Amino acid sequence: MQAVLQKLDEILKHVKPINVERYMDINEVSELCSVSKSTIRREVNKGSLKCSKRLGKLLFKISEVESWLK
Repeated sequence: MQAVLQKLDEILKHVKPINVERYMDINEVSELCSVSKSTIRREVNKGSLKCSKRLGKLLFKISEVESWLK
């Protein structure tokens, strides 16, 4: 049993943690922040709110939205 635990510890040292963060669309951000979608778009255009446009729509990391709100 001890040998198995040691092997697992070795394996865990080589596994990199995956940083998975949920993304929200503009509707969810608008509802969360209680502001209009046009306000969200305006802030994205100004550069004060970061988002991803890769999939053809605005997607926001929760941490980015929280930082913007502060």
